[in-house]
Amino acid sequence: MTDLTIAAPPARGGTTPPAHQWALHAVTATALLAWYVYSLFVPAYQVPGPVAVANRMLGFVTDPLLALQLGISLAHVGAAIALAFVAGAAAALCAHYLPVTRLLIDSRLTPFLNAFSGIGWLFLGILWFGINHTTVVFAVTMILIPFTIINLRAGLAELDTELIELGSSLTRAPVALMSKVIVPMLVPYMFATLRISFGVAWKVTLTAELFGGNSGVGYLLNVARQEFDTETIFAVILFILLFVAFTEVFMFRPLQRRLDRRYRLA
Repeated sequence: MTDLTIAAPPARGGTTPPAHQWALHAVTATALLAWYVYSLFVPAYQVPGPVAVANRMLGFVTDPLLALQLGISLAHVGAAIALAFVAGAAAALCAHYLPVTRLLIDSRLTPFLNAFSGIGWLFLGILWFGINHTTVVFAVTMILIPFTIINLRAGLAELDTELIELGSSLTRAPVALMSKVIVPMLVPYMFATLRISFGVAWKVTLTAELFGGNSGVGYLLNVARQEFDTETIFAVILFILLFVAFTEVFMFRPLQRRLDRRYRLA
């Protein structure tokens, strides 16, 4: 469903020049204006205006039932990310520290999970679990697992062997070596994996809820599609876009800067 890329820790960038910021705002304003003008010439059920969509988005915050659906989708995303991270990390660690499993995980399991269709996991989930929360979490988890395996395998391959040897000379306890030396070196890769998984999970969750869920914003999209409620469709899409964008700007980027300072990443 989505191409996989290694989420290496991003470089620390400088501030955006004011001219670039103004250009970005101008593009956004032009897009909103074009949307408004176009909505004047087409029926509302095809393209509702920005004001109507904004009012509908406000309803997601003020209406407890709509806010509950957003909370359910967020729970689906959180559960899938957690399960995928645990399963993917276990597979990556096995492939790195147990050579007998390396061929199985790197040459068989990971390519299989990477190539398997997300719709295929969803339909299998419907057959096995029915239309419920389990199906949604299962489908999203299976799509996210190869992300975790690939990115953590890259991190494990780039560990500082000299530092690990130094740690081994100071302690013979595997748990202490893992928690004090190896895990801190993997933190940037772990964070990058969670960062990418968060954005991908929202895309997949909406599709999974649309076809295999009985609640969540994807389910709302399905109901709105059947009722030709285009305002709700636009509102859900924009709400998710803004939510993911704000999470990136106000949570992930500050955390990334702290990791950059803590681990002195370039």
